[in-house]
Amino acid sequence: MTMTITELRANLYRVLDEIIATKKPIEIIRKGQHLKIVLEKKKPHHKLAHLKPHPGTICGNPDDLIHLNWSENWQGKDEI
Repeated sequence: MTMTITELRANLYRVLDEIIATKKPIEIIRKGQHLKIVLEKKKPHHKLAHLKPHPGTICGNPDDLIHLNWSENWQGKDEI
């Protein structure tokens, strides 16, 4: 579908609702230029996508920490 900017302005909300319902783009003509309004395809959002790495962090099963031998790293009460 092609329309002028004046037609778009007069029916903006109806046109946008139509794009959402039909998923078909609308072409607008403005000063001889052709513009297109299209429905953006959503990319799946992964909840860990913005997680920043923390070097030195232990990753794994917390139960594995119980069986680690820390005796060689322990210096005694003076370091507390």
